Amino acid sequence: MKSKPAPLKSQPDASGRYGRYGGRYVPETLIPALDEVTALYLKTRTDKAFQKRLRELLSTFVGRPTPLTFATSLSKKFGRHIWLKREDLCHTGAHKINNAIGQGLLALKIGKKRIIAETGAGQHGVATATACALLGLQCRIYMGVEDMRRQAPNVFRMRLLGAEVIGVESGTKTLKDAVNEALRDWVTNVQTTHYIIGSALGPHPYPLMVRDFQSIIGKEAKAQIKKAEGRLPDALVACVGGGSNSIGLFHPFIKDRGVRLIGVEAGGKGDALGEHAARFDGGTFGVFQGMASYVLQSADGQVLGTHSVSAGLDYASVGPEHAWLREVGRAEYLRCSDAEALKGVHLLAETEGIIPALESAHAIGALEGICASTKKNAVLIVNVSGRGDKDVAEVARVEGVAL
Repeated sequence: MKSKPAPLKSQPDASGRYGRYGGRYVPETLIPALDEVTALYLKTRTDKAFQKRLRELLSTFVGRPTPLTFATSLSKKFGRHIWLKREDLCHTGAHKINNAIGQGLLALKIGKKRIIAETGAGQHGVATATACALLGLQCRIYMGVEDMRRQAPNVFRMRLLGAEVIGVESGTKTLKDAVNEALRDWVTNVQTTHYIIGSALGPHPYPLMVRDFQSIIGKEAKAQIKKAEGRLPDALVACVGGGSNSIGLFHPFIKDRGVRLIGVEAGGKGDALGEHAARFDGGTFGVFQGMASYVLQSADGQVLGTHSVSAGLDYASVGPEHAWLREVGRAEYLRCSDAEALKGVHLLAETEGIIPALESAHAIGALEGICASTKKNAVLIVNVSGRGDKDVAEVARVEGVAL
């Protein structure tokens, strides 16, 4: 008789570790600020007034709950019941606003009115700028100049919302370089500044905090699928960059062992290091930007360049909880190439009338292979983490279409 797997322990531990992943690897200057954020955040989890205000803003400002939409044509095409969790319908166009609102409220409680953030695809930058405008906070966003080129409409949106956008010229001029500059700013201005990290990564308590703010996605999806199908899904599918939309969907289902958790990384344009951003397919254990996790790095620990058609997945590491879920065998991670993601954009647009963000298109692009590994009429939830308005010009450029 096959024994049941041991129950998963609650993560992280008190030091912010998910097994051997996570923790804090930061300059000593930041430790008091991280201690302050940790203590206050843990209090807010049971602070009725804080939670009530957060729920109000998620409802009346963000537009939650987001729908769980049955994908009729996709379901017919693949012979599975495919449901789309519509984070693209959040105010600002992606799931990032869930966390930005939560951390903005936390910054007010801390008493720090200067906010900094990093952004890749621009969605976290827009969400942070929006939250700051709403809550009366000063906002500075760091963004690699290559990402600014790819996401010019989002740069204008951030500035329109009153944010100062700082272009980062160093390194690969993408997300990891924007994070580096934001960390330098925070070290210099830690007494007056709160750093709103946009994904479930960085030093403790950020992976925990971002996961909790984003877990509204999975909580809603769990209730919605039970009502729609009368049971839990067979699998959840979401793209994974740093990992906030995916861990937000996965977390409420982690103890439901019958539900597969499938993350999709950026397979880029090839298998060689530097041609993709698939951390679990070429990465190794290391320390990067405040945390221990999987990192795309050389044998001597030098962080390597990455590539993805999607600015939001173009990152050299991954959130520590994802690394732990993979290590304990609870989640599985696939890769989707640039070409497959572009096909995913067209597939969802042409079959369901939804233009997904390039990030979300990686989950759609991997769907055919995922469906092949499931039984006929299996129930799947795919997270459409953002809408594709921001990517239309870049998709046209990559495909050689003149606008």
